[in-house]
Amino acid sequence: MGLEDLGLYLLKRLLRLGAVLLGISLLVFGLLHLIPGDPAVTLLGDRATPEQIEALRDRLGLNQPLPLQYLAFLGRVIRLDLGTSIFTGVPIWEEIRRYWPATLELALAAMAIAVMIGIPLGVIAAVQQHRWVDQIAMVASLLGVSMPVYWLGLLLVYGFAVHLQWLPPSGRLGIETPWVPQTGFLMLDALIQGNGAVLWDGAKHLVLPAVTLSTIPLATLGRMTRSTMVETLSQDYIRTARAKGVAEGWVVVRHGLKNALLPVVTLMGLEFGTLLGGAILTETIFSWPGIGTWIYDGILQRDYPVVQGGVLFVACVFVIVNLFVDLSYQLLDPRIRLQ
Repeated sequence: MGLEDLGLYLLKRLLRLGAVLLGISLLVFGLLHLIPGDPAVTLLGDRATPEQIEALRDRLGLNQPLPLQYLAFLGRVIRLDLGTSIFTGVPIWEEIRRYWPATLELALAAMAIAVMIGIPLGVIAAVQQHRWVDQIAMVASLLGVSMPVYWLGLLLVYGFAVHLQWLPPSGRLGIETPWVPQTGFLMLDALIQGNGAVLWDGAKHLVLPAVTLSTIPLATLGRMTRSTMVETLSQDYIRTARAKGVAEGWVVVRHGLKNALLPVVTLMGLEFGTLLGGAILTETIFSWPGIGTWIYDGILQRDYPVVQGGVLFVACVFVIVNLFVDLSYQLLDPRIRLQ
């Protein structure tokens, strides 16, 4: 693909991104205003007088017709202004910069676990098709997909934090461990500052939520890898390679896995984009200060700018991640033309 074709493809995807974000903004705005409750009443409390509530609603622009409110919100988004939180008074971009690093660290850790275990598990299951290893792997993956995240999280907390006391039950860092944020990424800051205590404590706090969050991506990646590998290993060129005396390991990895990776990479992009959106259940169970918990609190508080800005940011990240996945196809298979 030439630079001109690549530029045209990126332009098309960016236009599509704009259309998707426009639809999401309209959907979120409409659904959010259908939720019972008034942000002014929530902010002022039940003892506020009607005059005080009306004055606050007027100051926040909540007295305007919904179409005008939406157009005002859309105008700010076009200027890359997501507004200000009703309750904290902090701009939404600052709130995102505060909560986003924790979610990204958790998503990267969970995805690393899923990839390092799920893909090899799927390859082994495909090579050992219909044998006991394959059956155990498929049962384990079925359990991983079916197991409720909140139940698994509580089970891990009870087993490893309460009973064995090996790992901390919640939070991102112990209160006794001092941390001076630089980038907002705890593990990266610990490495930059050479702070082994923060690195070790942060790693221990990361284990349980990352393992909990990784179960569904791990199971789905394992099943997808097995399915594509079984199909790939039955192809004629695989039989030809074996007939030529090529080592079995080389056949499986070089000829089989490489050609089976396209659907696996697609699934990885979808799963990673979902994880970056913030896992509300996992973050809530482990008191993880991520973007999912932040949006959830915004819904409970009827903080319209937080929910609208947060969801738009998550949607944008999801689409961008999948754009990079599409671009990676040509690296895996040069025969694919993205246009």
